[in-house]
Amino acid sequence: MVNDLGGSIQGEGSDAGPATAVADEIAAAGGKAIADTSDVATAEGAAALVDAAVQQFGRVDILINNAGIMRWAAFPDVSEADFECHFVVHVGGSFHTTRAAWPHMVDQGYGRIVMTTSSGIFGLSNNASYAAAKGAVVGLARSLATAGADHGIKVNLIAPGALTRMAGRGSAPPEMSPDLVAPMAAFLAHEDCPVTGEIYAAGFGRFARIFIAQVEGYVQAGPAPTVEDVAQNWAAINDESEYYVPTDLNEWSAAFMGHLHPKD
Repeated sequence: MVNDLGGSIQGEGSDAGPATAVADEIAAAGGKAIADTSDVATAEGAAALVDAAVQQFGRVDILINNAGIMRWAAFPDVSEADFECHFVVHVGGSFHTTRAAWPHMVDQGYGRIVMTTSSGIFGLSNNASYAAAKGAVVGLARSLATAGADHGIKVNLIAPGALTRMAGRGSAPPEMSPDLVAPMAAFLAHEDCPVTGEIYAAGFGRFARIFIAQVEGYVQAGPAPTVEDVAQNWAAINDESEYYVPTDLNEWSAAFMGHLHPKD
């Protein structure tokens, strides 16, 4: 199933052309593909997409959430409507499609979900709405990874780097082609994928893990800490020489509060 509402970069309008073109390309290569223009930013559209996939193919093994828009705007000039629209498409689209596919994956004890985040989460002055939405997708995927662990469902994220239709530019040069992102997307969607809840940057011939970590920091051993204690131990609080990468909130909590109940 190739889903694309076919709207503009800003998320306006619709056009069956993009989805149809990709479906035709897959068919020409010997595969079977059906174009779909359901609006996955709505629960109804996402349900229709998943229902169509089950009807046509009998099951849903893989879901790649890649719906997105981009409305560039500097802060604080960005409008409330633009801010909300980013969340409706990026976060809502990922949420609705996953919720629709989830029961099928649980019933069959298997599933692979690939969410699309962005290196934009590192920050850029004129894309606060986009970065905020992509950061929310990370939180969604990390939570779903824990929920799917007992059901054979793995949920990972990809942060692609390429010139695409959403970038609003013409044909990409070879070194910036979306084709260079595809191997990572395919691996995360494969049955042999060994991880869940992870983020991977892909593009321009490079693949790399992005992770959320915490340094060891500083522990106040005596009386309740003061702002002066924070200031005086600022270097230790920021020291990156030792860090850990928690898999979920429970693991983070255990590590962060581990000094309260030290092991013998």
